[in-house]
Amino acid sequence: MKKSHALIVFFTSIALITSSTITLANPGNGKGNSANAHKAHGHKNFDKNNDHSLINIDMGSPQITIDTGGIRITIGDNKAYWGNVDALPPGIQKRLAQGKPLPPGIAKKLDNRLIAKLPHYEGYEWMRAGKDLLLVVAATGIIYDVLHDVFD
Repeated sequence: MKKSHALIVFFTSIALITSSTITLANPGNGKGNSANAHKAHGHKNFDKNNDHSLINIDMGSPQITIDTGGIRITIGDNKAYWGNVDALPPGIQKRLAQGKPLPPGIAKKLDNRLIAKLPHYEGYEWMRAGKDLLLVVAATGIIYDVLHDVFD
């Protein structure tokens, strides 16, 4: 009787361990840690004429809502913290896309006084590349969002 009880406990433990591993391996809906997870669902292209657009981004983590109009106003009101900038060459500009890695040496850190005025998202950092404002995943360097021509 004790052997059968031990076997039942053993196989039950194996079943629980295996099922929990399978559940962790497949988070569902393509929201794992693959490169596809860094592409936003329902992302709208930024229209610089629409000062009140909100971009909702869901990359398998808590949803972030970016007030692009508010950010554009903040950047414009604080030009002393960033000065004049030049546009990037078209080939480099194309490489700045959501879900892609940040090209090395392209992005510049923002002035801390300007960063303090922008919305803070845990695990992300704001950077500038030419005239574009980037929200980058700090741990991976993957571009989370690009706000085009903010530094105009």
